[in-house]
Amino acid sequence: MNKTLLASLNQADRLLVAETERAALAQLDEDEVSALHTRVLRARNKALGVYRRGAAQKVPAKGGRGKAAPTNTLARTRVEAFEEALGRVSARLAVLARQSARELRDERIAAAAAAKSGSPARGAAASPTKGRSVTKGKVGDRSLRSPARERNRAGTQGTNARWQSKRDSR
Repeated sequence: MNKTLLASLNQADRLLVAETERAALAQLDEDEVSALHTRVLRARNKALGVYRRGAAQKVPAKGGRGKAAPTNTLARTRVEAFEEALGRVSARLAVLARQSARELRDERIAAAAAAKSGSPARGAAASPTKGRSVTKGKVGDRSLRSPARERNRAGTQGTNARWQSKRDSR
């Protein structure tokens, strides 16, 4: 990270930003990275609020936002430092989330294949349904023919017929 950005941070913020370096992030699991993401996001939001409030207070005295902007550079560099840190953490969290999703999908596919073949999946617990379908109820066209659906369909047809007859009579 840029030394100018680091110089704008206090010691606690520097430690937080140091946790977002590539080597430090590589040692964390998905839950830890998620917690770090939350902490960095809160720190960034706090710095951003301080920056905006400070800038808003200086606008009336300076006569405009453009004239007030150069006087608030320290707060702006703090926000920029947290933005960079948040970007690194977000990217790492996305990578870990994709890996986790891929692993879960592979486990579901293996469990479904094992259920289809009738043998328990490797590494997965035996299914309590034991050969039954995961979805309850009927599948196909019969699942669409319940009394509630028929009543709803009839009401919709009646509403549409009334609407069309009213339009035709104009």
